[in-house]
Amino acid sequence: MPFRRIDDPSRLQRLIQAVMLIESDLSLDGILRRLVEEACDMTGARYGALGVIDIETGDLGQFVTVGLTDDEERAIGARPTGRGVLGLVTADPVPVRIDDLAAHPAGVGFPPGHPPMTTFLGVPITVRGDVYGNLYLTDRDGGDPFDEEDEALVATLGLAAGIAIENARMHTRISELNLLEDRDRIARDLHDTVIQRLFAIGLGVQGVASTVERADLAERLDRVVDDLDATIRTIRATIFDLEEALDHRDLWELVVDVATEIVPLLGFEPDLDLAGGVDAAGNPSLVPDVLAVVREALTNVAKHAHATRVVVSARAGRTLELTVTDDGTGIVPGAGGGGGLGLANLQRRAERHGGSLSIDQPDSGGTRLAWSVPLTGGHRAGG
Repeated sequence: MPFRRIDDPSRLQRLIQAVMLIESDLSLDGILRRLVEEACDMTGARYGALGVIDIETGDLGQFVTVGLTDDEERAIGARPTGRGVLGLVTADPVPVRIDDLAAHPAGVGFPPGHPPMTTFLGVPITVRGDVYGNLYLTDRDGGDPFDEEDEALVATLGLAAGIAIENARMHTRISELNLLEDRDRIARDLHDTVIQRLFAIGLGVQGVASTVERADLAERLDRVVDDLDATIRTIRATIFDLEEALDHRDLWELVVDVATEIVPLLGFEPDLDLAGGVDAAGNPSLVPDVLAVVREALTNVAKHAHATRVVVSARAGRTLELTVTDDGTGIVPGAGGGGGLGLANLQRRAERHGGSLSIDQPDSGGTRLAWSVPLTGGHRAGG
């Protein structure tokens, strides 16, 4: 870890306090700005910036700056996208220290209105080998170049920034998955409850209309029935739109996404063994349940199992067989091994599709959760 190269106890203590910002209630932008401010203050840098790499383009997207006045911000205009010296850290994610920016061969100069800068320190923002962006500092107090301890300090702050970015993206994806599940639930409720009730009301009104002798009242009741029919058609169209909004990729691709999002909680990557194909559009109600089971099972492993390895195995044929096996402490009586792990929720998700849930301890130790539901031909990719 880079902080091991810091000898000054007071700097190390302050660094620890700065890293703890990632546990604060600040927004991602607020956390990143505070980390840049701390980096500038602790190294004596006049200017600091943090660029987050855009997942789609690979360029620097979100860009946070510290040290520039409002007039300087306006004069500079558009933010850099990662060219020149800034691109060095993106192209080869290792720390870069430069004593004179103007003399460096990768320099492309500054845009009009940009203040002059001389010394430079850039570090990549990485978490477990994944690069999320870069943290830059320029113009150390007194014109001195940045040293090795500065580099170690800023690299540690960069690691904290990476964790904050990773967590924010994970929460965003989880929110999307929750929205997916909510859409499916709303669609089921509209179909199973609201439409059926409206249809029953329509039949009732139609029956009453047939017994009414006054022509004007019968006509009004007929219009009510027509309105109910139009409402049912509108609701059915809404259900179709909700189902179309579900992700139409292969279900296993979505399982990989969920497993990836839980990596920060686990502290390691789960092993995935996925066979067969399931079209996510084949049964919209199945998708959120499968993803919720994977998410719940992996979260339980992260919180309770103290595991070093977990395997997510899935097979799709006439049934969808999903197992999550870890090498942790196993089912400990009184330690949350029962309903505390949300098993009742997973059981309900299985029963909703005519399936089942079981949990046991393999001979090799740990815990194995098995969740299975029958699949119709329309559920399988290409079925």
